Amino acid sequence: MTSAARSLTEPRVLAHTKRRLFPADADGGYVVVDTQFSSDRWLANETIDPGVKEALAPFNHVRIGSGYPDLVGVRVLGDDLLAVDRLGDEPPLVAVEAKGYTDGGGVDIERGIVQAYDRLNEANAVYVAAPAGAISNGARTLACELNVGVLGVDSGGAVEPVEVPRIVGNRTTTETNAIRFQASAQGVANKSFSLNHPKNYLAYPLAVFHSDDTERVLSERVVGAVAGARTGAAFLNLIDEQPDRVRLTPLGREVVRFGRREYGSADAALQVFDEWKQSRKRFADLAPKWGMLTRRVVYAYPATQLLVEELQHMHEDGIAEPTLPLLVEYLHELHPSLTVELFVRGDEEVRSRVLDVDGKLLRDELMDGDVYHSPTVFQLKAMLYHAGILTSRGAEPSNLDPGADVWKLREAIL
Repeated sequence: MTSAARSLTEPRVLAHTKRRLFPADADGGYVVVDTQFSSDRWLANETIDPGVKEALAPFNHVRIGSGYPDLVGVRVLGDDLLAVDRLGDEPPLVAVEAKGYTDGGGVDIERGIVQAYDRLNEANAVYVAAPAGAISNGARTLACELNVGVLGVDSGGAVEPVEVPRIVGNRTTTETNAIRFQASAQGVANKSFSLNHPKNYLAYPLAVFHSDDTERVLSERVVGAVAGARTGAAFLNLIDEQPDRVRLTPLGREVVRFGRREYGSADAALQVFDEWKQSRKRFADLAPKWGMLTRRVVYAYPATQLLVEELQHMHEDGIAEPTLPLLVEYLHELHPSLTVELFVRGDEEVRSRVLDVDGKLLRDELMDGDVYHSPTVFQLKAMLYHAGILTSRGAEPSNLDPGADVWKLREAIL
């Protein structure tokens, strides 16, 4: 066995596999690697190369089945990686167990197959990835019987399917939903709410419906940052961005109906938006009817429902004015994977600071505003404030004092 082949330790096998299944230039999808790979050392005498750690990021500790797969993600896979056509319209949730050469020179691929099989109750497709030279016929037979895909990795980084799995249906859990959420159009991973006032997003369906050019009427009446308004409107499920056009969703059409009912036409409704430029007053107080509509739209955003329900529970537990670190700690106990995806920036340095190798929160790091995800602590919080849900607006991470940042319901139920 060459030294190049022996260099295929588990982190390197996983990094090559991630590049194959979730290439950086692919459209859509989202993937995380388990926090154990954020460690600086893997084998007794070998550190994890910084380039490998960078390739593996972001890290999260996602429970699927009875354990934590090395990699979990959501993406449409190529036909060469699956035995049959995809199940339904949604991209599959994929789990991977990686095995590489250990200090003793062996590769425990059979154990990886059994671990991968355990994930099938909650994943649509599972794989074990291992050095190609270590994959025996017996391992292939076992994997085939258990519907586990096998990926062979060579020392040059090429990854080829040896056995391909069938897509299966599954049940979803809070943990798997965290990854599905990030892979959806409403996830906060690779995009963001770039504007912090909901009027900029509510106006977009009206501008789409308007007879004039969407971008021109929006920039003249509402906000110059048209691309940001469009992205936020998609996040809030007001529009569906197609390759050749923008389509109003049912929720977006309801915004148009409301505007026409209140003002007679989309044009007249947008004229009112022009009058609100530069206003810092809470939107629910400035325009109560629009505020109620904002509340409905923002509450339809999946993250809002989770936040409001758990803030209510905190209120019932006697925590009337939770700070941001306290909220994150509380949520992490109940919804660990989703909390990390929602609040913590995804780059390798930040996730490694906030989570230890077992996925536990390092609480002292939560006092640094720079670790937080801006679309949640700034833009989403500001919209919840304008909708009349929270008592205070958000702040940019660079200006954020987490210990003084209060997340309090304006109308908690006593």
